[in-house]
Amino acid sequence: MTSALLYIVVMALVAAVVFLLAALVFGRGEELAPLPPGASPTRLPADDVTPDDVRDLKFQQVLRGYKMTEVDWALDRLAGELAQLRARVAELEADLGIEPARPAGAVEPEREPERDPA
Repeated sequence: MTSALLYIVVMALVAAVVFLLAALVFGRGEELAPLPPGASPTRLPADDVTPDDVRDLKFQQVLRGYKMTEVDWALDRLAGELAQLRARVAELEADLGIEPARPAGAVEPEREPERDPA
C-alpha cells in the first residue's frame, strides 16, 4: 500500500513540474488572434508620425522577445522622421536668422586657442 501511495505522490510531483515548465515556456494562456503568414502587427503612418503612433506600436512576439526586424524597421522609420524634423527646424531657424538650438545634452566642441600671428 505504501509503494502505491509513493507512486501517486511522485506522479503528482512530476505532473506539477511539467505543468510549471509548460506555463513558463508557453506563457499564461493568453492568446492573440493569429496573424496571416508574413503579416506584422507593427504599423506606422507613411508620413507625420505622432507621439500617439509611437505609443501604440505593437511588435510581434517570438520565443525570445520581439521580432528584431520589426523593431529595427520601426527605429529606422523614427530616425528618418526625427532627421526630417530637425532639418526643417534648422531651415526655419536659418530663415529667421536664429542661431540653431543645440539638442539637450549636446556638448559644445572645444575651440583651439587663438594664435598670435606675430
